[in-house]
Amino acid sequence: MQSSTSLTGNERTFLPDEIIVTKTDLTGKLTYVNQVFLQLAGYSEEECLGQQHNMIRHPEMPRAVFKLLWDTLQSGEEIFAYVNNRSKNGDYYWVFAHVTPSRDISGNVVGYHSNRRVPNKQVIQEHIAPLYQKLFEIEKSSTSAKDGLDKSFQAVVDLLADSKMTFNQFMFSLGV
Repeated sequence: MQSSTSLTGNERTFLPDEIIVTKTDLTGKLTYVNQVFLQLAGYSEEECLGQQHNMIRHPEMPRAVFKLLWDTLQSGEEIFAYVNNRSKNGDYYWVFAHVTPSRDISGNVVGYHSNRRVPNKQVIQEHIAPLYQKLFEIEKSSTSAKDGLDKSFQAVVDLLADSKMTFNQFMFSLGV
């Protein structure tokens, strides 16, 4: 159900004391959305529940970041990442996301929970936007989507190896 609306170039923002909260099942389908999410995404609750969370994926977000996110979650770990999302009308909004597996009483992963906060604009401008643009360009310029994802993901792996950090450590090293 991802919107086919053109990008507007208009940025939406939210207040520092607001938190976007969503929950999904194991396949990424939305099972809970809060009012801050609905306000920024521009969808109604009825339009969201049961839909894939990627309905708000900005088309210029590098797929390598989402591969890393899913690989991390499926290993049972949490992840922190800057993410650019797209609203229903084509606006965009940046978030600093914390995504973690949700577990039942026996410790089994039953879904995922995400809190998103207002991001540090300076970190986005100086570090994240240039990095994500580079990854996106790698993906776009490759001969196939799979090849692009593989090359872009390898660029992230190489960056982390060079910095001797995990992805979460790298995100926090930039400043939150």
